[in-house]
Amino acid sequence: MAEKAEDLGEPVAYQVLRAGVPVYAPGGDTVGTVEQVLADDGPDVFHGLVIGTPDGRRFAARAQVAGLYERGVILTEPAERLGTDLPVERHESGLKRAWDWLVQPH
Repeated sequence: MAEKAEDLGEPVAYQVLRAGVPVYAPGGDTVGTVEQVLADDGPDVFHGLVIGTPDGRRFAARAQVAGLYERGVILTEPAERLGTDLPVERHESGLKRAWDWLVQPH
């Protein structure tokens, strides 16, 4: 059984959530750990979390996150319902293409 919410510390904003924090399913099972917080800083919009699990990386959308705490995250869904299509990978590949275009000889 996972730690109780009281043991997870104080609620925190997504801006200060640390990588490596444990992630728990609604029933208390450990899902994995936070790898990355996905957000738009300009308009201050939290999109979700990239979570490292034993079965690979998963994406938990904002609506699938029940609470962010100092020492843990609680989800609204079990790990098998989390997405495997990671928006960050598409974004990184787009940045790489843009960088490659900028540095190529013209």
